Amino acid sequence: MTDTGKVVAITGASSGIGEATARRLAADGHRVFLGARRTDRLDTLVREIDAAGGTAAFRRLDVTDAADVAAFVSAARERYGRLDVVVNNAGVMPLSPLAALRTDEWDRMIDVNVRGVLHGIAAALPLMRLQGGGHFVTIASVGAYEVSPTAAVYCATKFAVRAISEGLRQESAGDIRVTLVSPGVTESELADGIGDPVAREAMAAYRAVALPADAIAQAIAYAVSQPSGVDVNEIVVRPAASAQ
Repeated sequence: MTDTGKVVAITGASSGIGEATARRLAADGHRVFLGARRTDRLDTLVREIDAAGGTAAFRRLDVTDAADVAAFVSAARERYGRLDVVVNNAGVMPLSPLAALRTDEWDRMIDVNVRGVLHGIAAALPLMRLQGGGHFVTIASVGAYEVSPTAAVYCATKFAVRAISEGLRQESAGDIRVTLVSPGVTESELADGIGDPVAREAMAAYRAVALPADAIAQAIAYAVSQPSGVDVNEIVVRPAASAQ
């Protein structure tokens, strides 16, 4: 396996960081297999990547469903013959104060942000071990290192993802590469899911300075492009103008 021309499966690929990563990695010569629930967007994205000379395909994906994630990974391997990289990108961020008791939103964050990552690992790890190597890239957040009001549950999910990634790295040293990418404020649709008015107002000010999604895609591309003996473990990317 060379450091270009890898097969990369990307979850949450219909917008934001996932979409930007698909475009960037396809432009770098990798074959990308894209998953998300919004298949109309995936179809458009695949057509645009193909028109630009890249190689892409997609399958509808719900990362909260372990069987669906397993089928997604199998479809990627069947399409391209192997699977070299999984980018666990799907995530949600419906922030609210704990006292608002928006328990359905708490459960949704746990299901997508934590279980979704675990489902990706469970689906792809046996295949990567059989192949003799592979690479998990998981998108966390600066919220994996700090906690802020209205973000307690969201940050908890990202702390969990950071712990899972580090555990996987330690257990897979020399075999499977593991990278955690933690973006600061980035242009995406994450904030659109905030229904709580207090959290929405706070987030509007917080997101006044934001990175383009392509900045995170570049960080992912850097980690993926390293030689097989190099494992980039953690990357934190913040806007230069932000102190947070």
